[in-house]
Amino acid sequence: MGGGIVRGLSIRRSLHQAAGGLPRPFWFLFAGTFVNRLGSFVLPFLALYLTQERHLSLVQAGAILSLYGAGATAAGPIGGFLADRIGRRATMLFALIAGGACMITLGFVDRVEMLAPAVFVVALVGEMYRPGMLAAMSDLLSGADRVRAMGLIYWVINLGYAIGVALGGLLASQSFRLLFVGDGITTILFGICVAFGVPETRPHAAPHPEGVARPAMWKEFVAPYRDGRFVLLLVLSFFIATVFTQNASSFPLDMAAQGLGKSSMGLVFALNGLLIVFLQPVISPLLAPHNRSRVLAVGTATIGLGFGLHAFCSTTPAFMAAVVVWTFGEMAVLPVAHALVADLAPAALRGRYMGAYSMAFGGAVCAAPAVGTWALQALGRNGLWAGCLAAGLAVAAGHLLLARSLTRLRAERLAAE
Repeated sequence: MGGGIVRGLSIRRSLHQAAGGLPRPFWFLFAGTFVNRLGSFVLPFLALYLTQERHLSLVQAGAILSLYGAGATAAGPIGGFLADRIGRRATMLFALIAGGACMITLGFVDRVEMLAPAVFVVALVGEMYRPGMLAAMSDLLSGADRVRAMGLIYWVINLGYAIGVALGGLLASQSFRLLFVGDGITTILFGICVAFGVPETRPHAAPHPEGVARPAMWKEFVAPYRDGRFVLLLVLSFFIATVFTQNASSFPLDMAAQGLGKSSMGLVFALNGLLIVFLQPVISPLLAPHNRSRVLAVGTATIGLGFGLHAFCSTTPAFMAAVVVWTFGEMAVLPVAHALVADLAPAALRGRYMGAYSMAFGGAVCAAPAVGTWALQALGRNGLWAGCLAAGLAVAAGHLLLARSLTRLRAERLAAE
């Protein structure tokens, strides 16, 4: 009896540490993110749709998928600029509602020559909400709460995606068009969550001095890229994201070459999602008090080590063991990196800083398949995975070298808030 009460109190304490004290608008963003990811049907099945339903070649399908990545990359800085200029809420509402409508329309595009530009537009418009959402969360929260909140968002993204992929498979078996309609509707539902539960959070701009010319719009647009220390963080983020996103390109190719079947690969990928769903809410509060750069150094080294271990894997249990290693690195890096960007960004530029970070990650998503498949073909699996290990360790060293400077800059920016 007493043990049950103690366990109950322990669970309540853990839940409070993970999710307690966060403001009401955050939970609308949390719920909207879950609904949106629950309906993320199209992207996992887009290659199948293009080749099986539209009868395009693998080369044509690959080019269109690259255009989706290009649109998502461009969406980062544009969405970030709009979030600072017209507001976080307005940017999210436009991107989610217009993006959802564009996604539904894409399902009814019959002319093959219109598919490529349509896919680019869907990614460009639909992904512009992300910097605005991250900026709004950063406006609402501070300090350790930012790490907790980013961790919870990352957790719910993975939970919704895991369920959504299964639902997407069922819909695709009936009609590919249902994927586009379902994806678009859930994106619009996210917009409705924002409309009813998220106020405008953009800080009030300081009055512009009379007689002083306003900076040109392009200077406002590129402001984050003139912050030297932040640009170094973006470079490090790009390289570790290029390593990490091998999980969707060269990693399945290598597993297939080692003789793993589709069911075995499914188990390996499922393990990554299960670990995040069960452990992310616990890990984020533990990481929150620690120096951001040092956490990133440990996390990126762990990602590099996990991918490096693939060189020694040839069976399903061995690949699963390696996935456990780099998943722990992933759970440390992604939420903490977002929180660090939020801390480093001046309040008036927060959307643009988040957009710049989104662009760095999107650029890696575009580059990773080409880099990974080239390395696998030219250097072999040992060369590919050794390169991932070296890159992870190099990025970790970079974070340690930047730690003092970024810690000082972070303290200055937080004090200015």
